[in-house]
Amino acid sequence: MKKKKTYFWRQISFLFCYSAVCILLVSVTYFAGESLASIDAQRDASAFAGERITVIIDAGHGGRDGGASTEDGVLEKDLNLSVAKKLQSLLLLTDMNVVMTRETDIMLAEESSSHKKLDDLNSRLDMADDFEKCIFVSIHMNKFPVEKYSGLQVYYSKNDAQSRVLADIIQNKTSALLQSGNARITKAADSSIYILHHIEVPAVLVECGFLSNKTEAALLMDEEYQGKLAAIIAASVAEFAESIE
Repeated sequence: MKKKKTYFWRQISFLFCYSAVCILLVSVTYFAGESLASIDAQRDASAFAGERITVIIDAGHGGRDGGASTEDGVLEKDLNLSVAKKLQSLLLLTDMNVVMTRETDIMLAEESSSHKKLDDLNSRLDMADDFEKCIFVSIHMNKFPVEKYSGLQVYYSKNDAQSRVLADIIQNKTSALLQSGNARITKAADSSIYILHHIEVPAVLVECGFLSNKTEAALLMDEEYQGKLAAIIAASVAEFAESIE
């Protein structure tokens, strides 16, 4: 089974080289109706996961927290969720357990909370405690006052040495297969990235690109390009998971 999985992900890379990775987007299933109650149900399912590796896919922001935005008002939270769902669909083809922190436009905090943002972050962070073996992948979009900056950037948690390994795989595959001019290197997260600063499992945050760059923003809104990003991240996670099994 492991040889078949390895061959599958090598084929993804091959398809990328010939600009045919869009085939991976056929029949992508979108899930709806998520709520805080259904997130709790996902957590209960962890009891049946056994020794399987769980990948927690975190679509950053949500609900009243829109995150960054493009010049014409497209919100980061929506782009994050779109990429995260495509990543979910691809990882479901493996034998890993896949959990989403959110599947709709919600904030993971009670309406009555007086500190919703912190509660939201802690809800995402707490999910990692529910699984014996897990990887945490957070999907975000970048923004900067100067338009010229572009390119995917991966941050990693300093609390688990394997986090940098996963970050490097994602960054390197992106440069090799999608963004040939991307010379960025992975960066250790500081306290400004709350989840990575506190989490204790292999964890990365992927800034998929800059919404402040008009050319890149147009790509990030494109379904096919989102699929390519998701495929690179999925292939990287699969490669990393095999190395730690």
